[in-house]
Amino acid sequence: MNTKPTNRRALLKAATGALLAGALPRTLLAQNAAETERHFDPRPGDWKSFEVVTLVKLQRAAGPSTVWIPLPSVDTDWQRTLSNNWSGNAKSMKVGSDPHYGARFLVAEFDGSAPPVLEVVSRIQTRDRAENWKKPSAGSESSEDLRLWLQPTDLMPLDGIVKKTALQITSGAKLDEDKVQRIYDWIVLNTFREPKVKGCGTGDIKTMLETGNFGGKCADLNGLFVGLCRAAGVPARDVYGIRIAPSAFGYRELGGKPASLQGAQHCRAEVYLKRHGWVAMDPADVAKVMRQETPNWIKDPDHPLVAPVKQALFGGWEGNWMGYNFAHDVRLPGFDAGKVGFLMYPQAESRGEAYDSLAPDSFAYTITSRAI
Repeated sequence: MNTKPTNRRALLKAATGALLAGALPRTLLAQNAAETERHFDPRPGDWKSFEVVTLVKLQRAAGPSTVWIPLPSVDTDWQRTLSNNWSGNAKSMKVGSDPHYGARFLVAEFDGSAPPVLEVVSRIQTRDRAENWKKPSAGSESSEDLRLWLQPTDLMPLDGIVKKTALQITSGAKLDEDKVQRIYDWIVLNTFREPKVKGCGTGDIKTMLETGNFGGKCADLNGLFVGLCRAAGVPARDVYGIRIAPSAFGYRELGGKPASLQGAQHCRAEVYLKRHGWVAMDPADVAKVMRQETPNWIKDPDHPLVAPVKQALFGGWEGNWMGYNFAHDVRLPGFDAGKVGFLMYPQAESRGEAYDSLAPDSFAYTITSRAI
């Protein structure tokens, strides 16, 4: 007697389930599928060419003003600098360089007779990186060349708490590869992306360790990684640059929007391993995916969305990024505000007053890119 009503209820339940699965939750289902199925696997291949344009229209300039623009000065097996050209109404424009690290920048001086305008056009080629761990290829750097990448900087001391932490993390490790793996894993497990930090952070690694505040952005997290590697005896360096294209692997936070790259600055890292030479690293981007790729903060580095990024960025990175330089503590000629900890943002002064390089709209500058 109850067969028909039961079947009717079953049909209604099935129909309701089909409607719910086929309509409202579809976006959620697709999002969940995308999160679990996405991969991240950069591999060395063809070179990709880009044009990057920095346009400055200096606001509130009263009298003589100076603008400094970082120029890509990296030529390696993963990036080629093709050309740098500039135009504007400056009374003089010339290229300067940092004598210690070789960073290059344009210095444009304006006399105040007209609102300062400057355009810098850089053309570069870049490609993905991925270390072949099964096929060692010894680097060619001399001990003298590597000494620079074992030195402290103003914000990266290598003694005291930095040295102590590095030795604790790498205790018992014999090979430089093992030391770097331990430090990379320690950074991923103990630090975190803090979106509220301005720009890319400051890279003050001693303060991070003394306070136990391990939140920050790329200059903080990758700076800490580089400092710990150096303190453990492994040559390492920050590479300061900017994301210039979306990620080919669908990770929103690992790419830039070509029409508006203000705020897309990002520093990466490299370590020098005896059996491999210079190797790409980027634990800070693992933290960025964990914190910002989804609405919810992912705390597990082995989460399906994070794990491929964590694995790939130990030894590789995607070629949708342009490196400017490896420089710390840069003295810009004529810059009254003193040394800059690193150079990957436009800088400016008018009548000795420095502009906020992290406020592009009030500065004002834009950065755009296009594939060529």
